[in-house]
Formats: sequence, structure tokens, C-alpha cells
Amino acid sequence: MILEIRNRKLDNLGRMLRHRRKALQTVKNFDAFPKTNEECVETTTTGGTLSVLSRLVMAWLVVMEVMYYTETTFTYTFRPDADFTEKLKINVDITVAMPCRYVGADVLDMTGQQVMTFGSLNMEDTWWALDPDQRIHFEGVQRVNSYLREQFHSVHELLWRSGYTNIFGDMPRRRIYPEKEKDACQVYGTLEINKVAGNFHITAGKTIPLPRGHAHLAVFMDDKDYNFTHRINKLSFGDPAPGIVHPLEGDEQVASKNHMSYQYFIMVVPTYVNTYSHRGSSFQYSVSEQSREISHEKNSHGTPGIYFKYDVSALKVEVVESHEPLIKFLTRLCGIIGGVFTCSGLISRFVGLMVNCLTCRFFKTDPKGIVEEEDLSKASLRTPATLLLTSTLPPPDGGPQLTSDITAATVPLLSEESQEESSAT
Repeated sequence: MILEIRNRKLDNLGRMLRHRRKALQTVKNFDAFPKTNEECVETTTTGGTLSVLSRLVMAWLVVMEVMYYTETTFTYTFRPDADFTEKLKINVDITVAMPCRYVGADVLDMTGQQVMTFGSLNMEDTWWALDPDQRIHFEGVQRVNSYLREQFHSVHELLWRSGYTNIFGDMPRRRIYPEKEKDACQVYGTLEINKVAGNFHITAGKTIPLPRGHAHLAVFMDDKDYNFTHRINKLSFGDPAPGIVHPLEGDEQVASKNHMSYQYFIMVVPTYVNTYSHRGSSFQYSVSEQSREISHEKNSHGTPGIYFKYDVSALKVEVVESHEPLIKFLTRLCGIIGGVFTCSGLISRFVGLMVNCLTCRFFKTDPKGIVEEEDLSKASLRTPATLLLTSTLPPPDGGPQLTSDITAATVPLLSEESQEESSAT
């Protein structure tokens, strides 16, 4: 009974092994990558050289592709700005070459709201002239900001990646105090205004609120008190964000006349930044400027002052930083490796074909080569007859014996001396 059970198990095991072998054979028949025996492979110097070069090229291309994959790309999308309730911040730090008692600053927008609803700016008396450290810093801001405005198209991705919201840093504190009365006013602070077109201005006289707008009282000022020479340390909109350049920062205007009007026409563009270093909403702006002398005698009417006339774009810019998808990166790697391997194989075959063609032509044109080949062919014809006659080994038992007929048949293949010795015998 035990033997029968063991035999059945052995039969089942054998049957399973046969089925498995048959399944493996079936799978093996679908092999699309058959292997070649090493005996059938021929290596050449040309092929080895091209293999080394192709491997170097593949390694270089793979390294470049990996470096490209580690870098990020930026996508810029324009969408309608549907956030109408959002407030617009104005960040200001401007120095005007007049004492603060003669200066007034406020905002007037299209809604006609009172100035007090937007907040207030700080005014502090100071000196117009900068000390050496401050002058070096301000001139550095001028040079860098001028370069960024002109070359923004080539460095914008570097700025977005940097993560720096304040590239220039703050103005250093004054170390040298002039021994004279303060002759300038620093206007700084932040205002939260409606996201509509408006006018932020700094002009002579303090602000007087009115039911419909406001007025500036400057009746006690002489013409010599007007001086709208100004320096813009900061003028930005919204919260700070990396990659945004503020064109007016570092701007300095020296008034040649007392009654001068400086107008800056600003287009504010809402911007949403979504990078690996920052995420949030802010505002960019572009600007054009105009300056003129106010002179009623020359029919140049108006009010002297510094005017920032801004408008808000209806389109919003979205800046998104992203990596290349992994599947695309792997596909490019496979394409690089396969393409270089295939091209190197084609070049190797072409070079081998050219070498063979040149070699064959050389042998055909060399008469000595033909003679050598004929001598070799004659020697190859004599060899079998000589081996057949000089074979003196006894045949195996029961095997066929060499007869005189075979010897006679092979005699004509021998030399003349051998034939004479044979006939004398």
C-alpha cells in the first residue's frame, strides 16, 4: 500500500515536471532576443575603437540629460483676474528734497473714497545728502536694478529660483551727521487701497479732506521752497516675492527748476508665484515716466509734484515651477542609449565594408599577390595525395586494406623521380 502511494506521488511529480518543461519550451519559442554563440562572433580593431567612442558619447549624453532633468522649468500662464475684492498694497520709501512741513502725500482712486480709509504714511525729516556708505549702497542698487531691467529676459529663471525677496538689502544707517538743518523728508510706509486705477502723489502742502476728494494747502510757500528732487528707495505693490523686479527702485531725479512735475505711469499686473521656494500672490509693474516744468507763462499748466498714476491689469500671470516627468526622462535616456548604439553599429559596418573593398582592390591590382595565391592553391592540391601515399599506419582489424589499384591511381600525382624509382622496382 505504501509503495503504491509512493509510486503515485512519483508519477504526479514526473507529470508536473513534464508539463513545466513543456511550458518553459513554449515560452522559449517566443524569445525575440536569440543569443549568438561566441564562436560565431568576430571582433575587429575598428569595432573595438567605435565601441569605446560610443560608450564615451553615451556617458557624456547621459550626464547631460541627468543635469537637465535636475533643473526645473517655468510655465507662464495668463488668466483673467476674477478676484475683485482683493486689496492692493503700496510699499513706499521716497526721499524728497523738501522739509516735511512742506510736503503732503495721499492717494486718490476711481472709487472716490476718502484718503483716511487707506491709512497713512510716515514722514521723517532727514538730510538729502547721503553719507559714503549709503551712497555706495544706493549706487549699487542703481546699477543692479538697471541691469535687471535690461536683461530680465535672460536672468528671470535664476531670479525665480533664488528665493530672495530683497535682493538689495536695506539702506545702511547713517554714520556721518551733517552739521546743518535737515533739508529733506523721507516718506515711507504701506497703504492698502482698492484694486482699481488711482493716483498716488507727493506734492507741496498738507492734505485737507473734502467731501469729494481733498486739497493741498500751500499758500504759505514761496517759489524757492519748491524742490521736487527725489530719490526712490522702494516702490512696490503687494507682498514681497522672489523673482519680481521693481523698476523704479534706485531711481533718482534732480530737479533743474523749482516747479517741476514728475509723472510715472504704472501698469500693475497681478502675479501668482508657485515655485519650490515661494508660493503666494504679489504684483509686478511696468512703468513709463515723463517730466516737465510747470509754467503758466509757457502754457504748461498743472500742479508741481511727484505723481504715480497706476492702473491694474485685467489679466493675471501665474508662474509655476516644475520638474520634467520621470517617464519622459527615462524615455529620453532609452532613446539616447539606443540611438548611439545603433548609429555606432551602422558606422562600424560601413567602415568595415570600406576596408574590405579597399583590401580586395589591392589584391586584384598586385600581380605578386595573384602568384602567391596560385602557389598556395597548387600546394593545397598536392597535400592530399602526399598524405595518402605516406600513410603507412596499419588499418584496424577487419577493416579495408589499401590495394595496388589505389596506389597506382595516386602515382601520377607524385614527382618524376618517384615514378622512375617505382618503375625500376
